[in-house]
Amino acid sequence: MKDSVILTKEELLQHWLGHRTLTKRTLEKFPEKELFEFSIGGMRPFSELVMELLSIAEPGLRGIVQKDEKPYDHDLGLNSKAALLARWDEDTPKIISLYNQIPEEDFHKEHNLFGEYKFPIYSNLLYFIDNEIHHRAQGYVYLRALGIEPPFFWDRY
Repeated sequence: MKDSVILTKEELLQHWLGHRTLTKRTLEKFPEKELFEFSIGGMRPFSELVMELLSIAEPGLRGIVQKDEKPYDHDLGLNSKAALLARWDEDTPKIISLYNQIPEEDFHKEHNLFGEYKFPIYSNLLYFIDNEIHHRAQGYVYLRALGIEPPFFWDRY
């Protein structure tokens, strides 16, 4: 069977970065207090969801590149919207650099992400993106419940 390419490695990265841009815009819309306190139906506040995203994307890529299975740690101690945004911005160039260090031919090799999720690297990368979309959608629900219009979901650039 012949392999066909749906997306190039660069196109996948740009897709992910578009989602990161949109998630950052979602974070920017939150009032400080509600970012850390507001929740619905027992879900975590958006600040905790963002810290989860921060604790898996760059550290997960670093683990893939360094072939390390170190567990994740969601307790980042970021106590303000400014700190979350600063960390988001600090991680983006690291994500780009680490992603670019993964040889394309390795995308189908297995990696035991955080010592818990043994899947091909491409599946781990898709998990990073899927998890971000999932948590951003929770943030959209929170913003709407607070009477704040979230960014257009399709405007990722």
